[in-house]
Amino acid sequence: MRDPLLQYPGYVLRRASSAMMADFSKRLEPLALKTAEATMLQVIGHNPGISQSALGRMLDIQRANMTPMAARLEARGLVRRTPSDGRSLGLELTETGAALAAQARDIVEHFEAELTARIPEEHRPHFLPALLALWGAAAI
Repeated sequence: MRDPLLQYPGYVLRRASSAMMADFSKRLEPLALKTAEATMLQVIGHNPGISQSALGRMLDIQRANMTPMAARLEARGLVRRTPSDGRSLGLELTETGAALAAQARDIVEHFEAELTARIPEEHRPHFLPALLALWGAAAI
């Protein structure tokens, strides 16, 4: 059976993304983290005191989903809320959260190295810029 959609870059990108995310999710299972939670820990670790709303905007997570996700991380003792400016509260990693974020980062780095190795060497310098251009984030 032939897949007539393999000629469409958007289709292939979606399929590649689905396969990559399934593999990545499996790798995070031993840490009892979902992909979005691991991502949140990384961003909070690099931006201590980030507000929940800024974190949601950065990761494109709707407010209705962001609140329970942050609450789960807090309930697990991975993040704590700290006063930032005025009435706002920022998020920062706890010691436990920082240790788990480091373990997740190791998984990410290993996974990304394997992913990059699957790309023909002559295409590697263009791969990330092409993805950023498709996402519209080339200026990041």
